[in-house]
This record gives sequence, C-alpha cells and structure tokens, in this order.
Amino acid sequence: MIYRFRVILDNDVDDDVFRDLEIRETDTLEDLHNIITQSFGFDGTEMASFYLSDNQWNQGEEISLFDLSEDASARLMAETTISDVVFEMQPKLIYVYDFLSMWTFFVELAEIVEESQGVDYPNLMFAHGQIPDTAPEKSFDADDDYDDFDEFEDELDLEDYDNLDFDENWN
Repeated sequence: MIYRFRVILDNDVDDDVFRDLEIRETDTLEDLHNIITQSFGFDGTEMASFYLSDNQWNQGEEISLFDLSEDASARLMAETTISDVVFEMQPKLIYVYDFLSMWTFFVELAEIVEESQGVDYPNLMFAHGQIPDTAPEKSFDADDDYDDFDEFEDELDLEDYDNLDFDENWN
C-alpha cells in the first residue's frame, strides 16, 4: 500500500508551505525523512526527529535519526517502518529538522491507496509555497498559572533565628 502524506511547515504567516508526498507503507521513517528534506530543499545533513502526535498535535514519543542516548535505547527512524507508527487511527506526526533552527512540520496521513504501476516511490506529488530563508520563530509560552507564585510567601520570620527549625525546613 502507498501512504499519501501532507507535510506542512509550522509557521505563523498567511502563506501555507506544504508538500504532498507518497511513500510505501513498508518504507522506514528514515525514507520519509529523506523525501521531506529533499522536497523542501534541505541538504539532509542536520539532526532530525519524528514525534508521535495526537489529534491536537501534542508531541509524543520521539523517533530519532541517530541514537545519542547514553544507553542506546532511542527508537530510530531506520528501524521503524511507516506502518508501525502511522495508520488511520493515528494519522499524525510532528517532524523537526535541524535542532538549532527548529524547522517544524506537521505530517498528516491523507489517504492510503494501491500502488500505481510505473511510479517510483517515494514520490513528490505536489509542492505549494516557498520555504523561507530562515526557520519561523518559535514561542515557548508557559502557562499563566505561575503568575501568582511567590517563593517567599511562607510566613517564616527570617529575623527570628531562634525559632527557625533548620532541621525541619532544610532544603
């Protein structure tokens, strides 16, 4: 079977930038990584990872291009077939290329079709929009729940040393 993906650049501008790709279900995530980098004009030499995602695009488990963990326990793109992580009930991945620039893409399964005779896979079906010269800025906002936090609001009189129980309140 052939998986058709839409790969969309995560940016905050009005112009959408995306690629529609076809790839065999038995190909690996490394093969998908290669067609994504080629279709967007990257040289493919930077570190990259896929992340499993839910329907709200929340980032889940990481699948890396290379294993940089100390205990060699990372899940790797070359060892993970596309059909292992993407299916109709789990159609979304997040792809991050170049961790210094943080090029971020939403990868969504559009459909699963029969293989066509005479087509080489993976295949770039359609390209829309030009990738900008630099990666779009990412803003990492914390929840507003921490605005009322005051670390010194514990009702201890710091001037009254005799009544401070250092054994009980020691950090």
